[in-house]
Amino acid sequence: MLLRKIIAIATLLVSSVFASPVLQDPSLAPLYTHPDNVIIPESYVVVFKPTVSADDAIKHHMWLTSFVSTGNVKDSKYGINRVFDFGEKVNFRGYTGSFTDEQLAEIRANAAVASVERDGIVYVSESQNNAPWGLARLTTRQELPEDRSYYFEANAGEGVTAYIVDTGVNIHHVDFEGRAVWGATMPKNDKDEDGNGHGTHVAGTVAGKKYGVAKKAKIVAIKVLGSNGSGTIGDVIGGIEWAANDHLRREKKGGKVKSVANMSLGGGYYKLLNDAVDAAVEAGIHFAVAAGNDNRDACGYSPASAVKAITVGATNKNDERAYFSNWGRCTDIFAPGQEIESAWIGSSTATNTISGTSMASPHVCGAVAALLSREIWEDMTPRELKAELIRIAGRNYIHNMPPRTRTPNKLLFIPAIKKPEPGYDNVVGIW
Repeated sequence: MLLRKIIAIATLLVSSVFASPVLQDPSLAPLYTHPDNVIIPESYVVVFKPTVSADDAIKHHMWLTSFVSTGNVKDSKYGINRVFDFGEKVNFRGYTGSFTDEQLAEIRANAAVASVERDGIVYVSESQNNAPWGLARLTTRQELPEDRSYYFEANAGEGVTAYIVDTGVNIHHVDFEGRAVWGATMPKNDKDEDGNGHGTHVAGTVAGKKYGVAKKAKIVAIKVLGSNGSGTIGDVIGGIEWAANDHLRREKKGGKVKSVANMSLGGGYYKLLNDAVDAAVEAGIHFAVAAGNDNRDACGYSPASAVKAITVGATNKNDERAYFSNWGRCTDIFAPGQEIESAWIGSSTATNTISGTSMASPHVCGAVAALLSREIWEDMTPRELKAELIRIAGRNYIHNMPPRTRTPNKLLFIPAIKKPEPGYDNVVGIW
């Protein structure tokens, strides 16, 4: 029986899935909240207006720091915790912090501020089971082949950087062949290691030698969730910002830069988290996200409802929608996500078999990385490649779709991969 380890947190019904401003005073920046989100008291995410420059943002930070330090409340917990800036190309800037009601009122009244959202908790989207299956579904339009062979090009993923925004990655695992590096750790005072296993499993599906779709991609670990599989919206946005800025930094060095990212986590609806994902896509990163595991409308979850990301639901080996998978018009495509074996923590050879839309999303991330390594696909923008991936997906293959929900019946497919020549080792059998 499938054991749900961690599920995405609560959502509202379709009629009320979007966060709404608490107050309607037009002189104040809107304060977004969602009644079912797990909120961190007195903790907020603040986003500037697009017209605010980097210098203007620094001036605002200095003003706010001075205001907090000279106010009536003398407590070191109040103030800015993290600043984020996605660069001039995107103009998505802001900060996170803890503030009193009086301080918050001043922030919302400031002319530079576009919106504020209450910070909250997000979780990995994963379930637990012990039975394995594999990658073979991705390269056939027929039923899952009995031999479960996965045909791929030898250079699949070569020249592509895959950002794994998750619990971290066991970068020393043999399945990564030295292609995994540590990028950043967002939670304060946390270790540069995966203490959970979820991020390592995801990375293995994206780009592992045995378990991965794009077997030559470079893996960059960005830790935004702790060992318990949860973290703050502020830390997640910080991880997204780090990936976007690293991508832009590599672009400035010249040459062709190709980046994908996977975020198999989620919570309730957070507008500013969605905005951060969309900003990273505008920066040039192809982003895949998990739809969530509550068997509900994905539009009530973030980042599943981010418009510019590729939102992925889960199927099982019988081409049925996994019973836990979220659905609805915000879901773009489905991919294998039930009973998936991949790399794990504890040793350099550890593996685990788990289930969830967290396992489906990295199949899509890996597929995008594999396609970007082909000459005919490598110059596509995230918008163009997302549209093409949806266009070529298998239509009406998936059973158990909820009726009258506008859920797209699209199953991930990687096209035009020829079978290998005899003796050419580019076939992986999953067992």
